[in-house]
Amino acid sequence: MEKALTEQEQQDWVRDHYQAAVKYLAEKGLITESVVLEQSRYLIPLMAVWKLKLSDQSYLWVVNGDVPTDHVEENVADSARGVVRHFSLKWQMQAEELYAQDDKTQTEFADYLVSRAEGLYQLHNDEQLWG
Repeated sequence: MEKALTEQEQQDWVRDHYQAAVKYLAEKGLITESVVLEQSRYLIPLMAVWKLKLSDQSYLWVVNGDVPTDHVEENVADSARGVVRHFSLKWQMQAEELYAQDDKTQTEFADYLVSRAEGLYQLHNDEQLWG
């Protein structure tokens, strides 16, 4: 059984994953101005859902952690829970496209996407997390 993370380890995890989300967006040419903490959520050490304000005053949702790092425009969901559901469905559809390519490497990545999508869907349906 894993030992619980200390308060410092949890703070480090949040900081590291926030920095990774900002770096991910920067690599795509998107500059982060701030994080909307009230709407961002994290389930340490599994995943984080960040609502980030960009320098052009638009907003994006970013998910990272033990899931593929991905982003979507703010209007796709009105809450972190909705974003989790969105990525669950999106990754399922992406996996189907990868399976259709009949390539071993693509199939392995599709398997990974499906496993993460199923995990997200379970998190989305867990009322205790969102209550």
